[in-house]
Amino acid sequence: MKIIITGGGGFLGSQLSQSLLERGTWCGQAITEMVLLDAFFRGEPSDPRVKQVICDIGDRAAVFAATGCRFDVIFHLASMVSGECEERFDDAMRVNLDGGRNVFEAARAVEGKPRVVFASSVACYGGLEMSQMMSDTTKQLPQTTYGMTKAMCEMMVNDHSRKGHFDGRSVRLPTVIIRPGKPNAAASSWASGMFREPLNGETCMLPIRRDQPHPMTGYRTVIESFIALSEVPEEKLGKDRAYVLPAHRVTPQIAEQVIQEVAAERGLQLGPIVDAFDARIQGIVDNWPQQVDGGRAIALGLPQPPPLNQIVRQYLEDFGPR
Repeated sequence: MKIIITGGGGFLGSQLSQSLLERGTWCGQAITEMVLLDAFFRGEPSDPRVKQVICDIGDRAAVFAATGCRFDVIFHLASMVSGECEERFDDAMRVNLDGGRNVFEAARAVEGKPRVVFASSVACYGGLEMSQMMSDTTKQLPQTTYGMTKAMCEMMVNDHSRKGHFDGRSVRLPTVIIRPGKPNAAASSWASGMFREPLNGETCMLPIRRDQPHPMTGYRTVIESFIALSEVPEEKLGKDRAYVLPAHRVTPQIAEQVIQEVAAERGLQLGPIVDAFDARIQGIVDNWPQQVDGGRAIALGLPQPPPLNQIVRQYLEDFGPR
């Protein structure tokens, strides 16, 4: 059983690989080999089943060489983030769109019929009244380059699956919280920051309105969803292989109330959340959905996120101060 994860050096990629290795099986078979692809890695693998490959996802030959002639499932997580895509259009097209096509063509070329799990985003939505509920039947009118590339890759997954090139499925992610480490170039970086920085006793500079709603889910639930969707038998899937995950509708006001509750439980001294309005970031967020309907994913057996305070507790358990 060979598993490949692109973006395997990133936060979600490393969490996914760790979870799969701890399980030891995929679809009831023992995992014997795992290949992680990324532009860089922070350390060496500790598990003999794992191989790390430095790979430019936008280079077709490099992707084909890294994936080889056989694998059972590939999780395609490698991507430029939203803020970067708005600033660097050509790079976004090369990495997110051409990179996706390279991965899909590699899956098409291998022996058998592998499964492909693509990490998409609710940034696929846009151009409508964002306060309405967004679902898998909502028309996609992305208003960011990032969302456009994700929507196009979803369409490719559907078409490759229709043609029998591979068995594909797309996980349409809400914003994932709480990511450890430092803020990144994603326009949604504030979503983790408004939890993470205060919990670490640091100041969070908030670039959006405090009443701005946004769909969010926990990283543990996302990892469970990747694995659950990857193991669903193909005959249970329809023609549309993209599933938006259920999520909480969260505002900075709600986030602050929740971290105050958890901090009181644990005797933590919170850092402040300071308004630092950024019209550019707010403009991007204004074109993202405020709430999503993940009922179709739930009906397929994917998990619902736990309460928001439990997501915060999970973060503290995994990444909090020692």
